[in-house]
Amino acid sequence: MNSIAAFALLLSYLLPYVSPKTFPLLSVLSLAVPILIVVNVVFLIYWVVLLNKKAILSLVVLVLGISHVTSLYKISGKSTEDTTDGISLLSFNVRSFNRFSWIDSKTIPQDISAFVRSESPDIFCAQEYYNNPDTDFSQYQYKFEDFNNDNGELALVVFSKYPIVNKGSLHFKKTANNIIFCDIAIQKDTLRIYNVHLQSHKISSNTNRISQEDSQKLLKRIQISFERQQEQVDELIEHMRQSPYRNIVMGDFNNSAYSYVYDKIVSEGLQDTFKEAGKGFGKTWEFDLFPVRIDFILVPEEYEVLEFKNIHQELSDHYPIFSRVQL
Repeated sequence: MNSIAAFALLLSYLLPYVSPKTFPLLSVLSLAVPILIVVNVVFLIYWVVLLNKKAILSLVVLVLGISHVTSLYKISGKSTEDTTDGISLLSFNVRSFNRFSWIDSKTIPQDISAFVRSESPDIFCAQEYYNNPDTDFSQYQYKFEDFNNDNGELALVVFSKYPIVNKGSLHFKKTANNIIFCDIAIQKDTLRIYNVHLQSHKISSNTNRISQEDSQKLLKRIQISFERQQEQVDELIEHMRQSPYRNIVMGDFNNSAYSYVYDKIVSEGLQDTFKEAGKGFGKTWEFDLFPVRIDFILVPEEYEVLEFKNIHQELSDHYPIFSRVQL
């Protein structure tokens, strides 16, 4: 059992380099990497602590994938006392402000508005945004929203305290998912902000609902969504390479830090702010089985990450993430 778990984790290290279109079934394994890491840690503890024996197999595999381990859990974080230093970034999938009463609360739009005011980020990227009359983001002078679904109800939005000098959308076809961008003038510099919402797997956070679903249909749907994510990220990277400015990518990737699409984006000279300054599991999506991190703030490698935090407020099925960086 230990050998099987170790081999599966070792195999998962190859996933960032394997195209979902080439091996879609193998790509699905990326969703199980957190479980594989935990299982191998349990085996390590079992051999060393309980049986007082050497646990070479799991130890070697975990050490080889130390970057995978730190993507799952960070022992210590980083923060700065000077909250005026650098620029602050917030990304949050607001799930249309609880439009269909997923959460038992009538004040979610007002609560999210109050939360954003309290954090007061310089740039706020929202996914699954819905024009709700009970929201108030009037503290932002600049805004760009883009609706990419047939009924024109859900949008990606960028709010900014700094002037937006250019904006646009990648306009993905036949999907409500999308990527938008804004060029924002900050002091003497201009940054390009990408707000990302990659193809959804449409997986419920409730394990009971997952168990009731046909496993073959679920697996096929996930394979197709992985392939579409690859196409969307290919478009994003082509667009990023034509950018005249430094790029910041943030949003809901609908995929983990162990995936092909995450690795492709990070490889464009970006760093994961959670890995640099985060703490704990970095959970960004509510899921019963294990902590899931599918929302990211990626900034240029030459920027100093001053702070990162996950904010565990139950205002959506996602948790907002916040980072402060020095340009």
